[in-house]
Amino acid sequence: MVVAQTNAQVDDLVLRLAEKSPDLPVGRLHSSDSDPYDKALDALNHVRKSAKAADLAGLPVVISTAAKWAHVKGVEPWGHAIVDEAYQMRSDSLLAVAGLFERALFVGDPGQLDPFSIVGAEQWAGLSYDPSGSAVTTLLAHNPDLPQHRLPVSWRLPASAAPLVSDAFYPYTPFRSGTAHADRGLTLSVPSDGSGPDRVIDEAAASGWGLLELPARHTPRTDPEAIGAVALTVRRLLDRGGATTSERSPDPTPLTADRIAVGTAHRDQAAAVRAALSDLGATDVTVDTANRLQGREYDVTVILHPLSGRPDATAFHLETGRLCVLTSRHRHACIVICREGVTALLDDYPSTEPVQLGTLVKFPDGWEANHAVLAHLSEHRVRWHP
Repeated sequence: MVVAQTNAQVDDLVLRLAEKSPDLPVGRLHSSDSDPYDKALDALNHVRKSAKAADLAGLPVVISTAAKWAHVKGVEPWGHAIVDEAYQMRSDSLLAVAGLFERALFVGDPGQLDPFSIVGAEQWAGLSYDPSGSAVTTLLAHNPDLPQHRLPVSWRLPASAAPLVSDAFYPYTPFRSGTAHADRGLTLSVPSDGSGPDRVIDEAAASGWGLLELPARHTPRTDPEAIGAVALTVRRLLDRGGATTSERSPDPTPLTADRIAVGTAHRDQAAAVRAALSDLGATDVTVDTANRLQGREYDVTVILHPLSGRPDATAFHLETGRLCVLTSRHRHACIVICREGVTALLDDYPSTEPVQLGTLVKFPDGWEANHAVLAHLSEHRVRWHP
């Protein structure tokens, strides 16, 4: 059995398994909702889909979310389980599914977003059974001798991105890209029109990074100019006939809407971007928050910086994992849309989160990570006045 944390992660896993092993029978255990899974799964002959675990008995691999697995009762335990994005899984979610398997391999990334909880958990902070803590942290607190294996290579991030993400977010557990600069490329068949979005697209295609910087201003969270800049950048990416080459395919692969993602910090920002993209006729692009994009990968990402246009820097917007997720979803290029002035904002609002006894302190903190990312992006800046 395979346990993931979101339906999007489950569907991505199924699609990628089908790509790597087209003849492998896979079960997709889903909810009873009216639209429970990605319709792209319907085209896969070796994928069986059901809301009942009994219907998928006997299949070599069955994949679902932790929330769905928690409702599975009265079945014979699986001999082996893989828990994906285990650092994003709350320990109480692990407790709910632990009886379904005999052995498990936990796969995860400690540098990204912590488990999400809508209620406060301060009363358990520092305790080994903190239900809001990650499954891995709780597991190791009670089983300190469990074997741990580090994977020092990223097969998602290109050679242009791995050094920055490693230095900014993983200073004590560095990693490298599994590919070299020459292994991947992004080309554009339609020349630039000279606008800000086109110039930042050219910069990102050449270097892997691009920063489209708008004039400094305090704005509402759904900043209309920034949202418009995100949507226009995506539209121009599609209009310019992009194509990618990589170790997966030496032949150019069209950069289609399903290979582009937009990342935001808040759901209302994502909704505003979807509306703006719909007005421009780009409806098949994935637009979501960092929490929902975690664990997924795309050829090109366009992100709205969490601190763009803000008058303050809260703990939510300074969270290291949020920026880490947003800047590490791409295989070829990442374009950041941001208003000028974030560096000064960071200096006005240093991180002041209280340190709880017994809890693991994350290093680097969001303040330091943001400065490192912005310093690198300044080398790929395109200033634009919409």
